[in-house]
Amino acid sequence: MYFVYLIVEKNTKNRYIGFTNDLKTRIHNHNSGASKFTKGGSWDLVYYEAFLSKKDATKREYKLKHDGRSRRFLYQRADNSLSFAGQK
Repeated sequence: MYFVYLIVEKNTKNRYIGFTNDLKTRIHNHNSGASKFTKGGSWDLVYYEAFLSKKDATKREYKLKHDGRSRRFLYQRADNSLSFAGQK
């Protein structure tokens, strides 16, 4: 199984979109400073999509990172969910 995910830093509200085949370990790596793009901070997983195909997952990650409209819809979905849960 492969995952495309969105994490948000608790204090700064910075967002990061990534791809992995081990979601639990990857989130741990982000929070432990092992990832150069998310060093420093406390990151929460706010959204993920699961794929059986690595190719499909990497295509989706690429689209989210390079297509402003797709990324904007994802951010709106996550923001709405966080607002509903009282976390925003």
